[in-house]
Amino acid sequence: MRAPRFLIAAAHKSSGKTVVSTGLARALAARGLSLAAFKKGPDYIDPMWLSAATGGPCYNLDFNTQAPDEIASFFTSRAAGHDLALVEANKGLFDGVAMDGTDSNAAIAKLLGLPVILVIDTNGMTRGIAPLLQGYRAFDPEVTIVGVILNKVGGPRHEQKLRQAVETYTDLVVVGAVHRNSALEIGERHLGLTTPAETGELDALISRLGEVVGGSVDLDLLLDLAGQADDLPDPPAPAPVPPPDVTIAYARDRAFGFYYPDDLEEFAAQGARLVPFDAMADPALPLCDGLFIGGGFPEMFVPELSANAPLRADIRVKIEAGLPAYAECGGLMYLSRAIVAEAAAGLMVGVVPGEAVMHPRPEGKGLIRFTERADHPWPGAGGTIRAHEFHYARLKALDGTPRYGRDMTRGHGVDGNSDGIVVHKTLAGFCHLRATRADNWVSRFVDFVRANRGTTA
Repeated sequence: MRAPRFLIAAAHKSSGKTVVSTGLARALAARGLSLAAFKKGPDYIDPMWLSAATGGPCYNLDFNTQAPDEIASFFTSRAAGHDLALVEANKGLFDGVAMDGTDSNAAIAKLLGLPVILVIDTNGMTRGIAPLLQGYRAFDPEVTIVGVILNKVGGPRHEQKLRQAVETYTDLVVVGAVHRNSALEIGERHLGLTTPAETGELDALISRLGEVVGGSVDLDLLLDLAGQADDLPDPPAPAPVPPPDVTIAYARDRAFGFYYPDDLEEFAAQGARLVPFDAMADPALPLCDGLFIGGGFPEMFVPELSANAPLRADIRVKIEAGLPAYAECGGLMYLSRAIVAEAAAGLMVGVVPGEAVMHPRPEGKGLIRFTERADHPWPGAGGTIRAHEFHYARLKALDGTPRYGRDMTRGHGVDGNSDGIVVHKTLAGFCHLRATRADNWVSRFVDFVRANRGTTA
């Protein structure tokens, strides 16, 4: 299949990739193009911006949880039917965990045949951009770097010097030059960029990004470069979706929004109907056979979550009566007795016998591995499971000796050794899972919900 596509990468993190990618996505969508958006790595926040800009899902491509052939087939299936595919890198083009670069952004570019557009933070740089670009071109000739976007440019004179350096010393084209502009500042916090739900006036902000970035980049040239990508194999026909026979409620609001779109799609593929609820506004759970609470920023909404006592009580009563439930990171914090943050402290559901206390530095951060214990409530996956964690919270004042479902072999989890507290028919931990070929956790959880349907006291 014909698949115009490109990778937005950079020399280092905080170069402005997400702002440029979001602006490009909105500008291209405004032209009437259908975009498939992707993010390299396990990140949740950047995909929210790309999803808001395109009006469709943004999918993650992650070497930690997906095999290379799985990434390739996944990308092809999600890019099919779209005019263009945009992939945003994480960190720098050649950065990754593996020293041989097999999990880097460059590896994604080679695997998927992505022409690379480098976003360069030009602050304090003029002629020096040339050896940087020469080095990136020479480091791995199999990576097809086709153009550069000059970012954070100081003014017309600065832009002219940068363009002259690129044109004189390299054969790369300057696709655009984005000048320093306060309208492009989204803001950052401890987990990276702020989420779209927190910015207010979201569509106006993204439209402004589209206007500024779209007006600073030669979109026709960008489309021409993306169109030079080789054709991809046609994806297989999608499997039929079975009619749902179980209903799972899941928290979807400003506090809880860390969900992979393909994981949510997998619930449908496994015969589960997902019904969203707002943990800050709804007085009770919707009628359901199971409960899923993903990650997010509950520490930013402690007063609102705590004030909704009817929902907290309803969740506690139903979990204690045997409702199957799964909670990740922010969801674990919400199920604890209380969240204690710098700005506020408040009572939470109270099923997990401890308090989630926020700390100034990460308690757990990065790619993790674990094995499942006999106490894990779902059907066993077997072997080592790969996932990730990123949390500033630590559980404190835990009562007694908690039952854990996971042994950490890499990463922190709850206490440095264990994760996945098991209470009643609930599993709650700091690990963020991804439903992949190696571990289809969604299938296992839905089977668990199905097996325990109607057993709630």
